[in-house]
Amino acid sequence: MGDFLANVSRYPRYLISFTLGIFFSVFTWLQPLLKNRVGAIALMGLLVSGFIFLYFTLRAMLGLTV
Repeated sequence: MGDFLANVSRYPRYLISFTLGIFFSVFTWLQPLLKNRVGAIALMGLLVSGFIFLYFTLRAMLGLTV
């Protein structure tokens, strides 16, 4: 039983390191775009439009009305 709990306790650490690795690799891939002004503006516009799209999609799927 102790081995089982030791294995289960490793999963959160793996999840955190896996997630940080993905964010690090994406950031290094996008870093050249942030060096020039046009690329940075385009990247920010893409991020903002992605969040707005996600917000409206989830709002419509969950049936939330104001």
